[in-house]
Amino acid sequence: MSGRPRATTAATCSSPAASARLRPAFSIIRARVIPNSSIISRSTSTIWATLNHGTESRLADVKFIAATVGWTLVSLVRVVDVRVPIFQVDAFASAVFAGNPAAVCPLESWLEEGVMQSIAAENNLSETAFFVPEGDGYRLRWFTPTTEVDLCGHATLASAFVIFTRLDPERDAVTFDTRSGPLSVTQAGDRLSMDLPALPPRPVDPPAGLVGALGGSPVEVLGAGRGYLAVYGEEQEVRDLEPDMGALMGIDHLGAITTAPGTDYDCVSRCFAPRAGIPEDPVTGSAHCTIAPYWADRLGTSRINAFQASERGGEVDCECVGDRVRLSGSCVLYMTGSIEVASHVPARPAQAT
Repeated sequence: MSGRPRATTAATCSSPAASARLRPAFSIIRARVIPNSSIISRSTSTIWATLNHGTESRLADVKFIAATVGWTLVSLVRVVDVRVPIFQVDAFASAVFAGNPAAVCPLESWLEEGVMQSIAAENNLSETAFFVPEGDGYRLRWFTPTTEVDLCGHATLASAFVIFTRLDPERDAVTFDTRSGPLSVTQAGDRLSMDLPALPPRPVDPPAGLVGALGGSPVEVLGAGRGYLAVYGEEQEVRDLEPDMGALMGIDHLGAITTAPGTDYDCVSRCFAPRAGIPEDPVTGSAHCTIAPYWADRLGTSRINAFQASERGGEVDCECVGDRVRLSGSCVLYMTGSIEVASHVPARPAQAT
């Protein structure tokens, strides 16, 4: 037999309705086709033209073309990426390159947990936030480069900022359902305020090696959630700390908060969490769930103006209201883009903390 073999039966897409069903899938394949294969390109172009303008006799040719390059099309479908939007936001900052950068990834539905952990590791920021629509609000999750965490303030603020400025500008309030319960964020001008659970410090016997790993001479060490609060006598002591990260890694805790009275602020702080993949966090919203109650009780006021004295630095306005803490600050958009996650991407397991 010479020449091109002909299909002996009509292709399954030999109707306008079938063409309409197949057109979206082939539009994706055509857009993603590997350009260095002229045969594949010509074949997919023919299929595309047939689906849009073909007669029933031309539609029958689709079966032959698809059989000829079918293995390639299957391979292409397998590598078609899931495109995840990403926003990088500097939280607790009034200008870029300050505050705490957070990656924010809005989703229509959840990715696999291991894929989200891989994205967070690739971003290599203190936290990457993912959220999906749920009811009138969203469900929100946070990942450090190594693990999922129960609470993150700055990435919550950043997520709300993305919703208010990019996804739903008509809104001025949003509630996230999280591992730490419902968290609400409101917007007034360029200031965002979020409502978080208060986590007052508690008396503990600090583990051996903690004070030595942090450095300096704290006047007291208290328990703070899954970590510790080390209180120093002067601001400069906190600013001068050079913790031994290797030693901190060997202590069973999620993180260590250091704090002292401030000169220009009610208090200053720094936060270290190497076991969560964050040697020093630039500005830590969740830490102020402990810092604010401590200083509010010590200074006899419900409002605390705090400053986190990391290299980037950031100001956090705190108000203690019963068993809640309202944290306020500004956010600045640094970057937007998309993440292309191939369907065969290897998932990165979360690290236990």
